[in-house]
Amino acid sequence: MKLLLDQNLSRRILPAIKEEFPESTHVVHLGMDRDDDLDIWNHALSEGFVIMTKDKDFLQRSVLVGHPPKVIHLTIGNCPAQKIADLILSERGQLKAFGKHASKSYLLLR
Repeated sequence: MKLLLDQNLSRRILPAIKEEFPESTHVVHLGMDRDDDLDIWNHALSEGFVIMTKDKDFLQRSVLVGHPPKVIHLTIGNCPAQKIADLILSERGQLKAFGKHASKSYLLLR
């Protein structure tokens, strides 16, 4: 699974999850940190990414138009990057199953 971390998530999460999600990246690394949500959505769609975000707009778009791309919406509020990385790694089985599920468009991760 290729995760595309949105701008509202720290870039410091990537090194901690790279072993489990090696093709993942952050919008900053793609030069998209100032792009609007639709541009990020379209990039994720064309490149096979799953969007990981705290932004409700991506969740709403997913509900309206479905997938791809799939969306993982983190609902944990402000916390250190390592705590988010730990959550991602502790839920890696659920994340990978979600990525393979044919009909699920979004996943809420708390």
